[in-house]
Amino acid sequence: MEMVKEISPHAEPILIIAVTAILGLLLGSIAIRGMKLGVAGMLFSGLLMGHLGLRLEPELLAFLKEFGLVLFVFTVGLQLGPGFFNSLKKDGAKLNALAVIIVLLSALVVYAGGYLLGWQPGVMAGIFSGATTNTPSLGAAQQVLGMNPTFSAQTDTAAMAYAVVYPFGVIGIIFAIVLLRTIFRINPAEELKQLQEQQQSALGKILHVTWEVENPNMHGVAIRNIPGLGLDGVIVSRIRRKDSIEAESVTADTLLYCGDRILAVGPAESLQRVVLGIGRIVEEDLRQAPGNVIGKQLFVTHKRVIGKTIRSLQISERFGVTVTRVSRQDMIITTVADVKLQFGDMINVVGEEASIEQVKKLLGNSVRELNETSFASIFVGIALGALFGLYPWHLPGMPVPLRLGLAGGPLLIAIIMGRLGRIGPLVIHMPINANTAFRELGIIFFLACVGLGAGGRFAETAFSTSGLQWIAMGIAVTMLPLLISGIIGRKYFQLNFLTLSGLLAGSMTDPPALAFANKLSKSEYPSLAYANVYPMTMVLRIVVAQVAMLWML
Repeated sequence: MEMVKEISPHAEPILIIAVTAILGLLLGSIAIRGMKLGVAGMLFSGLLMGHLGLRLEPELLAFLKEFGLVLFVFTVGLQLGPGFFNSLKKDGAKLNALAVIIVLLSALVVYAGGYLLGWQPGVMAGIFSGATTNTPSLGAAQQVLGMNPTFSAQTDTAAMAYAVVYPFGVIGIIFAIVLLRTIFRINPAEELKQLQEQQQSALGKILHVTWEVENPNMHGVAIRNIPGLGLDGVIVSRIRRKDSIEAESVTADTLLYCGDRILAVGPAESLQRVVLGIGRIVEEDLRQAPGNVIGKQLFVTHKRVIGKTIRSLQISERFGVTVTRVSRQDMIITTVADVKLQFGDMINVVGEEASIEQVKKLLGNSVRELNETSFASIFVGIALGALFGLYPWHLPGMPVPLRLGLAGGPLLIAIIMGRLGRIGPLVIHMPINANTAFRELGIIFFLACVGLGAGGRFAETAFSTSGLQWIAMGIAVTMLPLLISGIIGRKYFQLNFLTLSGLLAGSMTDPPALAFANKLSKSEYPSLAYANVYPMTMVLRIVVAQVAMLWML
């Protein structure tokens, strides 16, 4: 490295980071019984490089670590934003309540236990983050430690404790899932069958059903006046008159007559409820009937419609085109009238081709814009997040003000921006592939720098008496909250095991555990619960890590 430094002083840190990243990615890709370290391999790569004596200048190390953390949490927030508040509704509230219990129990075990054992705050922060496999909370705690000159040296201690207990955290989550399966004598195949049956009969299953108008009270009535239509997501998209073979598009003012057949779209239970007042269900699929009516999927990319509702745009009245549903990331919304459109929403429309072309111009439907990243909004968000993170919040009983720091501030601002979709003329959008790339780059910088900073003293600490104590505490921090909440969820909330395993993995924000749960159940159902609790868990772990540090300092 000395020769490299003589040629160019800037080449050495670039090579160190690059080699650390290459080794970390290789370590993360190694699979043992189907499980991988993933991006956590970067931490162990950095520890190895640090142990071998490779160093970065302290200022550069600090900058890359903080910048990587900001990039990671901001892109995570943007992705979580659209679904964050929806995750707190209905069944999501129950799952998130259990996730909150897990987070708070984890904090109680490590901080109460560490206090009784006389451990330094940095040690407890590292164990809390490592045992729960949550990297952003480590960054949040390190920032609080770094703000206080008396405790700034403990940032490396926190990183070492994190690295020591992290592998046992991953294994502990998986072991907890297996142990709960044994305790309750669960057959994953039976659980999968039950969940599939529940999903099939769920209100949210979207069907296309053809009705024949038989109720004489509906003769000559406009579609807008059909009782229950438009409620619970039921929409009429096509009509075939009694004496015609061709299907036509409909508007709210289209009149119905006995013998007409209409195609309705909506949740199964709602469709069954509405049809009782109209007539009967018939086998014909009007989507296959001849005529000039087509269905298309259009994307919202025009600035002037972002933030507006389908009702306010009057698409049906102006163009004679019916909007059947709106898709936003993993959500399908059928009650569309009052949905505020966001950039990138996919709109299903039915109507005549010429009319749909007019709607396309209104919505934008630009694939090029859909794949462009709004860098202006990203940097505005990062700047606002950094300022928000530095703002002092004076809370009752706290000896010093709470600052969300560069982990919490950008995360919360990104969630809000992701939810809004637009601030004035500024459209907030990052394609999923770009989001993933920046998120991975950010966590690579952060973990590599954490490892490089702590690697010098890692080996002697990990295999010492203190290191073994950390591991024992880490196992307790991982296992106890998961088992307690798992028993509550199964015994008292009657949660399906697939949902429960996804909840446990999500409450620890742990992808390897999610992969294990999916493999165990031979389905993707655990991913649904994981995604439901992940946003709340991520935010809460960051806040708890910072509040705990401020309380102890």
